Amino acid sequence: MGRMHADEHAIDAALVRRLLRGRSPEWADLPLTPLASGGTVNAVYRLGAGLTVRLPLTAGGAGDVAKERHILSTLDGLPVAVPVVAAVGEPAEGYPWPWAVHTWLDGEPAVEGRPAPARELAEFVVALRALPADGPPAYRGKPLSSVDAGVRRAIAELTRTDEPFDAEAALAVWAEALGAPQWTGPPCRLHSDLMPSNLLLRDGRLAGVLDWATAGVGDPACDLIPAWNLLTAATRPVFRDAVGTDDATWARGRGWALAMAVIQLPYYRHTNPVISANARHVLAQLSCRPVPRASTARRGSSVRAPNTTP
Repeated sequence: MGRMHADEHAIDAALVRRLLRGRSPEWADLPLTPLASGGTVNAVYRLGAGLTVRLPLTAGGAGDVAKERHILSTLDGLPVAVPVVAAVGEPAEGYPWPWAVHTWLDGEPAVEGRPAPARELAEFVVALRALPADGPPAYRGKPLSSVDAGVRRAIAELTRTDEPFDAEAALAVWAEALGAPQWTGPPCRLHSDLMPSNLLLRDGRLAGVLDWATAGVGDPACDLIPAWNLLTAATRPVFRDAVGTDDATWARGRGWALAMAVIQLPYYRHTNPVISANARHVLAQLSCRPVPRASTARRGSSVRAPNTTP
């Protein structure tokens, strides 16, 4: 990936090894490989056979280290694997923020439009919702109206690019989502960033879910986004039936999928091909883009659309 943010800190393998020598010297000489990732928040390196090192790229991601460590400690009982925090490092060697070492999870990242276990994904979402709703607010757990201004700016920006894009169709989807009744039930436990690159498959089955810094409690609609950012028209009904959702929540889920896509695409279209490909897939699924472009295989990291709910 190229440089995505103007305020990114320079990170390379030499810096990672220096940090490891100061924090965990027993790991400092293990093989270290940068991971090609669609992530926008962390630089991720595979460390040996069983670990990953995760370093926030900007100050905005620095607080996620402690938050994710806490959240990962509360996820007992899920039907898939989640990472375990093996160590947390302090600022050092000119690197200004906390960083973390997680356990490695085997599997290949899901890729939009390819076969995906829709029913297993729904079972994961349902199991997560069943956990005690005692966490912080989820990154996308608020009402859609909180990102209305950002979505409209992004739609206007996309119309000024050479992207094939139907702004009228996008605004119609957005209006329907905004007009859906708001969630009035109790807050649910949410991941809130179920991008394909955060979903690990093994032998065609859902094996693990990565990147929990966005997790928390709120409106369950945002965890429906895989219906459009991963699945196709043929498998979407399987996911909807298995997750068991009402029309209003489904409409708000479509709204979150649209919001993520239209905000991410103009920002990352020249710097992050993984995120750009996924945004184009979403817009095609929502009939806001005529022809999807080819996707790229990858392993994921947290995806945070700029100018959305913190």
